[in-house]
Amino acid sequence: MEMAERTARSARVAAVFDGVADVYDQVGVPWFTPIAQQLVRLAAPAPGERVLDVGCGRGAATIPLAEAVGADGHVTGIDLSAGMVAACRADLARLGLRNVDLQVMDASAPSLPGGYDLVVSSLVVFFLPDPPAALAAWRDLLVAPGGRLAISTFGSRDPVWDAVDATFRPYLPAGMLDARTTGAAGPFSSDAGVEELVRAAGYDNVRTVLSDIEVTFADGAEWHAFSRSHGQRAMWDAIPEADHDAVRAAAETHLDRARGADGRIHLRQQVRCTLATAA
Repeated sequence: MEMAERTARSARVAAVFDGVADVYDQVGVPWFTPIAQQLVRLAAPAPGERVLDVGCGRGAATIPLAEAVGADGHVTGIDLSAGMVAACRADLARLGLRNVDLQVMDASAPSLPGGYDLVVSSLVVFFLPDPPAALAAWRDLLVAPGGRLAISTFGSRDPVWDAVDATFRPYLPAGMLDARTTGAAGPFSSDAGVEELVRAAGYDNVRTVLSDIEVTFADGAEWHAFSRSHGQRAMWDAIPEADHDAVRAAAETHLDRARGADGRIHLRQQVRCTLATAA
């Protein structure tokens, strides 16, 4: 990908997340937080360690990382979106966590001094224009040998969710599709593919841990609010306003197939945590 194209793509991603910063992970549907908490648990940050949270968002991983490393440790959080960084900074202040430094910075090539014991990145790497280069850049920021990497990506999921995403697909530019929405090809479509991507970037001891996240919605309206509160907002923005109601109705028809005995919509998402050490 040419530099100009990468820059434009980064700007588009930043704009999407700036637009959702106020509602990101704030609509009453647990999603990013439990995924990040599982990743942090597997990464096992220790008291006193220096940790980098790449694509920190509103702090789903940053907060448990800061709590784990304690007052003698330190967490640096970076995100491309100034809006997300501002919201995360406010959340950290409310919690009284002072061992965190947040910076607006491109995850693809962080301009940082390095020496981190651990790099964590939850649901970020598949957004990047050049994931192998980014993973190599993160490796260079780790103490070596032995510095640790922990990333999460999406695995398989409920077929109903695939059907819902298919309602958006006719409207989306090709560049917007990734393994999260297609699940058919590329390194993010399999455990082995992600492991090889990490290994090729200069890491050892690469392993995968899978877990299932169940997300529930009271009704289609709650799903709609959730879908507009994170990166999927870009999909909505790609649909002409005149077609929004039709797309929403089609999506909600699919969601009705996932209603349980309690009347709520239940969807399963497998999350892939890939762990490694710097060679």
